[in-house]
Amino acid sequence: MSKVIEVKNLVKDYENFRALKGISFEVEEGEIFGLIGPNAAGKTTTLRIIATLIQPTNGEAKVFNYNVVKDPEKVREKISYLPEEAGAYKNLSGKEYLDFIARFYAKDKNEIKEILTRGLELAKLGEKITNKVSTYSKGMTRRLLIARALMAKPKLAILDEPTSGLDVIISREIREIIKNFAQQGTTVLLSSHNMLEVEFLCDRIALIDKGEIKEIGTPEQLKEEYNAKNIEDVFIKAVK
Repeated sequence: MSKVIEVKNLVKDYENFRALKGISFEVEEGEIFGLIGPNAAGKTTTLRIIATLIQPTNGEAKVFNYNVVKDPEKVREKISYLPEEAGAYKNLSGKEYLDFIARFYAKDKNEIKEILTRGLELAKLGEKITNKVSTYSKGMTRRLLIARALMAKPKLAILDEPTSGLDVIISREIREIIKNFAQQGTTVLLSSHNMLEVEFLCDRIALIDKGEIKEIGTPEQLKEEYNAKNIEDVFIKAVK
C-alpha cells in the first residue's frame, strides 16, 4: 500500500511550551489511523499541522507526498478536516448548509447534486434537515458536520474527536459512517481520548502523551505486547 501521511521528527513549540517533541508515524492508504491520548497530549496540534493550518517548528509532514509547508494548496485538494469544536452556519437549514459546502467541491450542477445527495444520506436527519441549524442538538449538529466532512469523498479525512460529547447511539452511528467510508477508499486520521471506543474503530493506533508517541501498532498487537485486556490498560502501562 502507498503512504498517505508521512510524519518525521515533528516538533511544535508555542512560546515556552513544546507541544510536540519529535514525533514520527506513517499512515497507509485505506487505513483508519488513530492518535490516542489524554487532553493536551498533542493530538490536535498534530492534526492541525497535517491539515496545513499551522506550521511545525521542526521536522516534516507529507500528505500524498506533498509537503504540508511547501505545498499546502496541493494538500488541501486531497483532504477534509473536521475540528473538534467545529460549527455550522446557524441561520441556514441543514440542507442549505450542505448545499453551500457542496458548491466549493463541485465543478458543475450535476456534481453539486451528487455531493449534496450523499451529504443528506450521511446526515440522516430526516425532515429536520430543512430546519435551521440553530435548532439542532449537539448530536444532530455533529452528524451534519460529519456529512460535510465526508460527502465529497476526500482522499484523506482528518477528524478531531469525531464523537466527543455524544451519546452512545449517535457515537455508534458516526463510527459506522467512518468505517464505511474507509472501506470505500477514504483514508482516515482521527484523534480521540476515548481509547476503548477507538480500539474497535481503528486499524492502527499511536499512543501519544505529553507530545511524545509511546507506541504504534494494531490494537491486538499492543494488547498482546502489554498483556492487557484493552487499549486503556495498554496506555496506562506504556506511559509509566
